[in-house]
Amino acid sequence: MIGLISATAAGAAARDRLAAAWPDRTRVYEGPVGDAVRAAFAQCEQLVCFLATGAVVRLVAPLLSGKTEDPGVVCVDEGGRFAVSLLGGHAGGANELAREVGELLDAEPVVTTATDAVDLPGLDTLGLPVEGDVAGVSRALLDGEAVALRAEVAWPLPPLPVTDGGPYTIRLTDRLVEAAEREVVLRPPTLVVGVGASRGAPLEEVLGLVEESLREAGLSVASVAELATVDAKAEEAGIVGAARRLGVPLVTYSAGELAGVDVPNPSDAPLAAVGTPSVAEAAALVGGGELLVPKRKSAASPAMATCAVVRRPGRGRLAVVGLGPGARDLVTPRAQAELRRASVLVGLDQYVDQIRDLLRPGTRILESGLGAEEERARTAVEEARKGQAVALIGSGDAGVYAMASPALAEASDDIDVVGVPGVTAALAAGAILGAPLGHDHVSISLSDLHTPWEVIERRVRAAAEADIVVTFYNPRSRGRDWQLPKALGILAEHRTPRTPVGVVRNASRPDESSRLTTLGALDPATVDMMTVVTVGNTATRDIAGRMVTPRGYRWQSAQEGSE
Repeated sequence: MIGLISATAAGAAARDRLAAAWPDRTRVYEGPVGDAVRAAFAQCEQLVCFLATGAVVRLVAPLLSGKTEDPGVVCVDEGGRFAVSLLGGHAGGANELAREVGELLDAEPVVTTATDAVDLPGLDTLGLPVEGDVAGVSRALLDGEAVALRAEVAWPLPPLPVTDGGPYTIRLTDRLVEAAEREVVLRPPTLVVGVGASRGAPLEEVLGLVEESLREAGLSVASVAELATVDAKAEEAGIVGAARRLGVPLVTYSAGELAGVDVPNPSDAPLAAVGTPSVAEAAALVGGGELLVPKRKSAASPAMATCAVVRRPGRGRLAVVGLGPGARDLVTPRAQAELRRASVLVGLDQYVDQIRDLLRPGTRILESGLGAEEERARTAVEEARKGQAVALIGSGDAGVYAMASPALAEASDDIDVVGVPGVTAALAAGAILGAPLGHDHVSISLSDLHTPWEVIERRVRAAAEADIVVTFYNPRSRGRDWQLPKALGILAEHRTPRTPVGVVRNASRPDESSRLTTLGALDPATVDMMTVVTVGNTATRDIAGRMVTPRGYRWQSAQEGSE
C-alpha cells in the first residue's frame, strides 16, 4: 500500500489525482502532517509526500530502521514539478515509484541513486537474494574497475559490465557459501524440493527435513524456488506450513503425472497411498533437472516426511521486440524495458543503430546485415539456451514480416519466449493517410524471395475478389520491378481507376513523405522498398484529402436510406 500525505490545497489536489488513478494501491492519510507521516511509515510499503524534501527528512529521520526495513519515500513539490526519490530507492522501490508518479502527474522524476544515474542495474534490484559486499562491488562497477562474473549456474541476468577476472567478483550460485572479501553472492531460484508426507506430519518435521537436506548437500535455502508434491497432499498442514515458512509456492501434480516420471527410488508405499510409486523424487523431477538429493526420510520414528532436491537449469529468456516504424516516440515503453533488460542484443545493423543509446552498459551486441535473418534467429535462440537474457529486434511489429516467425521456428520449450508488439508499417502509414483500414483489410508482401509469385498472386486475387483493402509491403525494388504493376492490375479488374491509393515512404521518420492518388494514376516507378502502398476497396473515399474506408455500420446504412 502507498500512503499519501499532503499539507496544502495544492498538494491535496495532486494527492487526490494519484488516489483516483490508483484506488487499489493508495491510502490517504489525513490530519496533522507529523502524525500522518508516522502512521503511513509504520503501515505502508511506500509513501508519497506532497511536501518539501527538508520537511520530510526531519519527519522520517527518527523513524528509520534500516535499508531493508524502511518503506520507499517519494516527495512531490507544491508546484508538481518534481517527484523526488528520497528514501529506499532500490529496496523500497522509490526510484520506480518516482518515475510512475512523474508520468501520472507530468512531473520530472528525480533519481540520484548512483547506479541509476549511470544506467547500471543495482545488484540489489535483480530480484535475487544478495549477500556480501554489495556497496563495494557496486562502487567498482561504477568506477569502471574489473569485476568478474562467476556463474556457477545459468541464469538470465541483465547486462553488467563484467570481465573474466578482477579484484571484485559477482558470484552466481545456489551453493551454501559465504561471500568472500570484495564479492557479492547472488542466489538464483534453481532448486526444487519435492516433498512427501504422511497424514498429520508435523510442520517442524517437514521443514526440518528440508533444511537439513539442503544444508548437508551444501545448498542454499535462499535458492529454493518451490516445494512440490502430489495434489492429494495439497492441504497437508505440515507441507503447506513448510512452504509458507520458506516463502516459496507449493506446486502440486496429479498422481498420474508423477507416476510417469522415471525415478531412481520408487516405492510401493506411496503407490498404495496416493497412486504413484514416487512423490518426493517425482515431484521434484517433473520439470527435469539434476537430482542433487535423492529421496531421504526424516529422522523421526516412524518417519512421516520425505524429500528430494533437484536443480533445474536456468531458463534463458528470448524477447522478440518490435521497434516500430522508426520514430523514437513510437518505440513502446515495454520495448524499451526489454532492451534495457537484455544482456545480449541480436539484430540487423541498421536497427541496432536506431536504439544503441537505449542499451545499458555491458550489453553484448550481435549485429549482421541484410539477408541474414535466419542466422540472426538461430543466434538469438542459441544465446537464450545458454541461459542469457536476449532481445531479438525487428522493425515495426516483430511478428509481421519480421523476426518472430523464424525465431519461434528455431525455439523449443527449453527457453522462455516473450513477444513485444510494435507499431507496424501498415498502421503507421494508415495514421498518416487518414483511416484507410477502417474496415476489413489485409497485408501482402510482394517479395518473392521466400514465397513463390504464384502464391502471392493467388492471395492478391482473393483480396481483390473479396473487396478487401490491401496494404502492400516490399512493393518494389531494383531487382523486382514488375510485381507491383502486376498486383495493381489484378486489383484493377475489380475496382475502378478512381479507387483511392495511399503511398507512404519512411513512415514516422524524418524524411517521411506521403501522397494520396488513385489506382489509375499511381506510377509504380515512384515506389521503392521503403514505401507502403495501401489500395482502398470499393467503399474507400478521398474525404478532404484523407483516405477513409467506412466501417459500414448497419445503423449508418439505415439512416442513409431514410434520408
